Amino acid sequence: MTTQADASAALQALQPSPRMPVLFLGHGSPMNAIGDNAYRRSWQALGAEFGARLPRPQLILCISAHWLTQGWHITGMARPRTIHDFGGFPQELFDQQYPAPGAPAVAAAISQGIQQPKVALDDHDWGYDHGTWSVLKPMFPKADIPVLQLSIDYSRPPAEHFLLGQQLRSLRV
Repeated sequence: MTTQADASAALQALQPSPRMPVLFLGHGSPMNAIGDNAYRRSWQALGAEFGARLPRPQLILCISAHWLTQGWHITGMARPRTIHDFGGFPQELFDQQYPAPGAPAVAAAISQGIQQPKVALDDHDWGYDHGTWSVLKPMFPKADIPVLQLSIDYSRPPAEHFLLGQQLRSLRV
C-alpha cells in the first residue's frame, strides 16, 4: 500500500521539464497497430520527435475510451497487463504485448490528490487496453516509459470530465 508520503514523493521525483504537449490520438482500426500504413508511420514519426525535438516523457497518462467505468479509475499496478479487448482479428494482433511499467506511487498520488471528482486506484483489475497500447507501441516500442491509464466515467456529464482534466494539469511538470 502506498502512503500519502510515498505518493507525494513520487510526484516530487518527476523532474521539471519544458511543458510537454497534450496529444489526442485516435487509433482507428486495431489493425493499425500491426499494419504498414500511414497511421502507424505517423505514430512512429511522432515518437521519434520525443528525444529529438521534444523532451522524452518521464511518464505517460492515457485516457482511454475503451475503459468505461462508473466513477473514475486509474491503473495502479507495477506491471499492467496488455488487454486484447476486441475480437475477430488475426492472431498476430492478439500476440502483441506492451510491457511498459506502471507507476503505482504516481497513480496513488493522483488518486489521493484529486478530491472532486474522486479517482479510484485500480491495482489489479485492468491494464493497457488497445486504445493505449496500439498507439504507444509504435511511438515508444521499447516500452520503457511508465504508463498510467485513466478510465472514463460513463455516468458523469462532460462538465465533470472537464473539471477532472483541469485538475490533471498539475501533472504537466
